[in-house]
Amino acid sequence: MNHLQSEKSPYLLQHVENPVDWYPWGTAAFEKAVSEDKPVFLSIGYSTCHWCHVMAHESFEDTQVASLLNRDFVPIKVDREERPDVDAVYMSVCQALTGSGGWPLTVIMTPGQKPFFAGPYFPKYRRYAQPGLLDILNQISRLWKEGREQLLQAGEQISAALTQESPSTGKKPDKNLLHKGYQLFRRQFDGKWGGFGTVPKFPTPHNLLFLMRYAALEEEPFALAMAEATLESMARGGIHDQFGGGFSRYSTDERWLAPHFEKMLYDNALLLMAYVSAYQITGKETYADTAYRTANYILRELSHKSGGFFCGQDADSDGEEGKYYLFTPEEVCAVLGEEEGREICRLYKITEEGNFEGRSIPNRIGQEEPALPMDDERLKKLCAYRLGRAALHKDDKILLSWNAWTILALARAGRVLGDERYCKAAAAAVQFFENNMTDRKNRLFLRWRDGEAANTGQLEDYAVYALALTELYRLTFEPAYLQNALERARQMVELFEDKEHGGYFITAYDAEQLIARPKETYDGAIPSGNSVAAAVLQRLAGLTGEPFWQEAADRQFCFLTGEIEHYPMGYSFALNALASALYPHRELICTVKRGVPGELGEFLKSHPSENLSILVKTKENAEELAVCAPFTSEYPVPERGVAWYLCENGSCKAPVNDFNKLML
Repeated sequence: MNHLQSEKSPYLLQHVENPVDWYPWGTAAFEKAVSEDKPVFLSIGYSTCHWCHVMAHESFEDTQVASLLNRDFVPIKVDREERPDVDAVYMSVCQALTGSGGWPLTVIMTPGQKPFFAGPYFPKYRRYAQPGLLDILNQISRLWKEGREQLLQAGEQISAALTQESPSTGKKPDKNLLHKGYQLFRRQFDGKWGGFGTVPKFPTPHNLLFLMRYAALEEEPFALAMAEATLESMARGGIHDQFGGGFSRYSTDERWLAPHFEKMLYDNALLLMAYVSAYQITGKETYADTAYRTANYILRELSHKSGGFFCGQDADSDGEEGKYYLFTPEEVCAVLGEEEGREICRLYKITEEGNFEGRSIPNRIGQEEPALPMDDERLKKLCAYRLGRAALHKDDKILLSWNAWTILALARAGRVLGDERYCKAAAAAVQFFENNMTDRKNRLFLRWRDGEAANTGQLEDYAVYALALTELYRLTFEPAYLQNALERARQMVELFEDKEHGGYFITAYDAEQLIARPKETYDGAIPSGNSVAAAVLQRLAGLTGEPFWQEAADRQFCFLTGEIEHYPMGYSFALNALASALYPHRELICTVKRGVPGELGEFLKSHPSENLSILVKTKENAEELAVCAPFTSEYPVPERGVAWYLCENGSCKAPVNDFNKLML
């Protein structure tokens, strides 16, 4: 047994029995490397990562590899989800050295944490052009003993490159950034199957959210058409769990048929947002149905009993990728009977020859008939049958940022779909974090598992959580959520903003000092913390009317402009945030003696209203609301009825008592 037995991370605990003498990231490992004069072998991954499992079985469970690692290196294991700062630093090294990245990530560095070698998955032995891990380790071990100067020099050069900082261009953004982004998406759109670029295909829901918003703002129907084609293809494909709901990580083919089967919380939260938005815009029930299935999957499979949501589910069961999700006609007929079974096989293309290693991934590709309803008894029976298979590993830690995306998505789904379960789940998760994931200074922790909160919160945690709280305010119009959002956003500015060069660092100014203090701006699988920071700052500016927030948003947009202009397509969430600043914005203040007028709730069900800030003032919340938005103190609350105040770009109209006269 190695040094991981006291850890909480499911990923680290998966490696407790390895013959490799793993250390967690920390001073003990680096002190050992210094005292024994050994390089550090850093391996980064996560518990539901298929190729992480492959490398573990091939190499880290192998005594030959372990012997070499233990003799000549100090091995460190890191869960990228618990230490995104460490992952960000060394993933940038891998991308710089190899032109690509991914997990498992392998980095070899000096005892002073300066990297000189990096790459993703390596097999134990050389495979075609891919070097083998044993060869790599032997070569570096020899160089460390006989040609160390070469390695040290490389480490110094790489570390120096990491610390170079590009100052903000100071450029003010304009709509051309959004237009260029749209044109890039249009150029890379797969007109046959939806999605963008070549395989593998990732859902990247924030791309679709941007396109749907761009379509509305610019009256550009093809932008909406691209989003719809992608959403429809994914919903019909094998990437979508046709029987149980929820989406897998990505598709290995152009048709969205064969997924990489792991399911991640953040993918499903962001996809839930995308399908809800599509339903709002188009009114098509198929999008509502997919949203329901996704939300129900999250509540059913990933919910902690006390609130909060688990990270995801593994792709593998019984050591076989995707086995849990595959069916044969014989299995289906055995569960449902011959007649019903054959019908389900026809609807979901479950065939004798199969479409994945001799069995079938249920899908509706090319199927004109609508999906069966969620409560169809046949689907329920197949799900129950599937539950009897070897259980999928579940990464049961709770990450604040991923949960914040889920809170945002559930709050939006609850408002639009009218399902109280989603509203309650979102509120319960917030309560869970406030009770369990804050320290004595009211700062946030990043991770909770098995009764323990750990690791200081990073930019993404504060930014996404603040944004989620504003969404809960729009759901409930309770000022406490807005007040909490303001507090978390203030902390974000104080702890993470780069006052000299612009933008926001991943880590707080008082966090552990790594060899670099990275910033992330690119919107990859998840929107970057910098993009979300821009979104929440602009949203708070609209809700509060306070110059502090608008000035902070303007600084952030100037910083991001220099990043975005090189490749706008890679910054879709930032473009979404920009749209809030570059297009006309309105403020709607509702004053009513008590409660939230029903007509406002109905309006919000069918209107995304991204460029509309809404505040509701009542006799009960007037004082609390004025703390968040001081300008609301001037608005009188009527003794009867409702008064509506609409302002646009600094100009306010006369109040009206009839919502329908607002011309929204």
